[in-house]
This record gives sequence, C-alpha cells and structure tokens, in this order.
Amino acid sequence: MTTDLQEQAAAPDDNKIIAERRAKLAALREQGVAFPNDFKPEHKAAELHEQYGQKSREELEENPVTVVLAGRMMLKREAGKKAAFATLQDASGPRADGRIQIYATLDLTGEAAMAALHHYDLGDILGVVGTLFKTKTDELTIKVSELRLITKSLRPLPDKFHGLADQETKYRQRYVDLIMNEETRRTFKARTAAISSIRRFMDKNGFMEVETPMLHTIPGGAAAKPFVTHHNALDMEMYLRIAPELYLKRLVVGGFDRVFEINRNFRNEGVSIRHNPEFTMMEFYAAYTDYKWLMDFTEAVIRQAAIDAHGTASLTYGGRELDLAKPFHRLTIVGAINKYAPHYTNEQLTDAAFITAELAKFGVKPHAHSGLGALQLALFEETAEAQLWEPTYIIDYPVEVSPLARASDTVPGITERFELFMVGREIANGFSELNDAEDQSARFLAQVAAKDAGDEEAMFYDADYIRALEYGMPPAGGCGIGIDRLMMIITDSPNIRDVLLFPHLRREE
Repeated sequence: MTTDLQEQAAAPDDNKIIAERRAKLAALREQGVAFPNDFKPEHKAAELHEQYGQKSREELEENPVTVVLAGRMMLKREAGKKAAFATLQDASGPRADGRIQIYATLDLTGEAAMAALHHYDLGDILGVVGTLFKTKTDELTIKVSELRLITKSLRPLPDKFHGLADQETKYRQRYVDLIMNEETRRTFKARTAAISSIRRFMDKNGFMEVETPMLHTIPGGAAAKPFVTHHNALDMEMYLRIAPELYLKRLVVGGFDRVFEINRNFRNEGVSIRHNPEFTMMEFYAAYTDYKWLMDFTEAVIRQAAIDAHGTASLTYGGRELDLAKPFHRLTIVGAINKYAPHYTNEQLTDAAFITAELAKFGVKPHAHSGLGALQLALFEETAEAQLWEPTYIIDYPVEVSPLARASDTVPGITERFELFMVGREIANGFSELNDAEDQSARFLAQVAAKDAGDEEAMFYDADYIRALEYGMPPAGGCGIGIDRLMMIITDSPNIRDVLLFPHLRREE
C-alpha cells in the first residue's frame, strides 16, 4: 500500500506504472522470492570489456569464459518469446564500459526465466550467469544460462533521451542522476581520485592525517558566521566547525610538525553557485616553513591532484584553457588592482576616503572600523578578483583582515599571507602562522571589538588557544585548499552543486 507522501512524490503519469510494479512485487512476495540476498557477482562490466573486448568471436568460442554478473537493466529488446537482449549497468566504469549486453534464449535460459524476463522492468537489478560471445555487430555479450531478479524497481527511470530535465531534480534526486548520467558518475569518480591523490601526496611528504572536533565551544580559524547548536547533556551552546585551524595548530604545539585534515566545514552564510553551507577543505600545517614555501607546496599539491583526477594538468574550463602545469603567478593586492583596473592612480589607492566612495559605486559599504588595507582588499574584490583566470597568488594581506597570520618583518601593516585564485575565484588561503602568544591575544581582542561593532564574521577570543601558544609553537606555515571549488575546475563544472553528491536545497513543497 502506498502512503500519501509516496503518491505526492510520483507524477500523475507515473502512478499507474508504480501501481503495476507494486503488483509485480506483491506477486514475488507471495512466491517468497522478493529481494534475495544470496547472489554474489564475480565480475564487472568494465573489467570484461578490458579483458575480452578485443577478442574475436572465434577466440571466445574456442575458450569459453563463464561470467557471474549483476547490474541494473537499462535497456530491453525482446524478439518474441524465444529471445531477448538487455543491457545491464554496474558500478565498474564511469563511461559506457560500465554496461554490458546480455542475451537470453528460450533454449538456454529456460522457459520460466524467459517468462519472468518478459515482466521485468527497466531499472530492475538482475543477476546473470552465462558465457561471453560476440554478436554479428561485434558487441561483447553474455549468453545467459541463469537469470534472477535481485531487486524490483518500483519507480520508472527517466526517458533515456531526456534524462532528468530539471537541474534541481538532478541535485535533489542524485541517486537517479547517477543511474542515468555518465558525466555525473565521471565527475564523482574524479573527485575521489583527486582526494586520494592529495592523501598520497601529503603522506609522501611526511604529513600525518588527523581528525579534529566538528563541534566547537568557540568558533575559530576563519572569519565566518557559524551554525549554532545546543548540547543537552552538557547544557551548553556549541558551534559547528567553520575551520579546523586552531585545533591543527594545537597539534603543532604538541610536537606533530606536519599535520593535515580533509575536513567538513559549516558556515551559516549565503548559498550560490560557489557556496554551500557545508563544504570540504584540506588544511595542512608544517613547522619551520613560511608562506613562500607554502605557495610552492600548494601549487604542487593542486597540480598533482589535477593530473591524477583528469589525466593532465592542462584543463579546459567553460570552453577556455587553463594550464596548471605552468608556474602560478604572484601579485600584491595593489599590484592586482594596477594590472586589472589601471585607471586608478597610486595616489587614489592610498586615499581611504576615495576608496570608500569608489566602493559605494559597487554597492559595498565597508565596516566603520575598516582601515586602508581592508578598503584596498574590498576594491580588489570588486575590480580584479573576477579577472584572475590563470592561477595567481595574491600576497601580502593587511593585518586587520588576517588575525591569525604572522606580520611581515619588513613591511608594516601587512602579513605573510596569500590567497590563490583561478578562473576568478578563491581556491586556497595560507600564511606564515602567528606564533607570538601576546600578539595573537591582541589580534583576538581587536576581533572582539570588531564583533561588538557589528561584524558578525569577526572572531571570538579563544583563551585556550592562547594558552597553547604560550607553551610555544615553532614557526610554521599553514594552508587551506577548497576541495569543492578545486573540483569544479578539474571537472569543468559551472556550479558547486555539480561536485557535491547531496547539495543543500530548499525544502520540497
């Protein structure tokens, strides 16, 4: 019996089909053969294509290959009651090599199995035993001797020519998107390959993978608005992690010189084609390094991830070439404005009142406490950031917007910090770490003042982190790489939701 919710979820045209399939399932239940769990596949479609796809018909006849395979039926073509072709799809390949054709006949497969196959529907998961052969069109096919229904599909798959037409439905029903769309499967296999590449690269370079808390008593490590929750047993307010930074640096204090974490972060901010409330970062910290070392290392990490996930560091994004094999560019904030908005003079770029008035033209109203450095950064974001197509490090950020970064020893007011941009968006953020406990305490106090003045993204004062620094942290460099945005670039995906298996969406009405 269907529930009201199930009926609401089905389109009117599908209700009859679903009812028919439920009736078939009811008959299977009466026979005691619904949802068996004793069929164990031994082969995958892609492996069969790779190993036997180049064999001739004669070779396969002379040396029969027995196959035990399971997959979802995506196509079915019957030739009366005596023979039928079908295509099964399994998880072995992102492309068409994850599919294989089967051929069932009355003589070999049997009358009962053939009769059952006639009632099977597209989307059903079947188990087959048989031998490989080549058809007249030279297609590798399984000649079926045994056929079983493993899972009955109750909902019809989308039309194979149109698929899921609505983009939001693709995101909301990712399971159907994965069944129907080879490109989607390819994207997420590439994502896994990239993350595996990063892990190997970090391990090869002496980094230890760690896990840090996702529930924080004080949100820290980034300038962001947190999600707030409540722990009942402890009767205390807690925050979902906005960044793991302060915990990772506590580990550097504790003597782990090189640590990294591939982590989920949560920020209670806007949703866009580049923003999701929860996202994946890779953060790493290395003692006795600085931001210059970090830039070289970060570049190497990203380049290798692209090669391992895409096959090459030469990419195409939105129809435009992007070469990660070349050395990444480096520009200061003012240097980037000079390059991409050359109509501003150096005198104007050192005039806080002028920049404030200019920002108003872009609809940007800076915080009242913003200094010249923060104003320059805001103008950079409005005039130059979107034009940074080739990988470019923007360096030397002002102290006031970099509360955790080490101040420059030679240039007052700036820090040893960078952000990496490509295709007009931020991909990574790193800096020489501030390991002076007294300086860090003063920076936190400045952030508290900014929060009191209305800046919701300003940081809290973390007394325990200051205590950790007071025990002594070696000089270090640390960086965070946005995995989701990086994967958008590697897979040529225009929307962050394309590289998230289950992106956040508004509640279904």
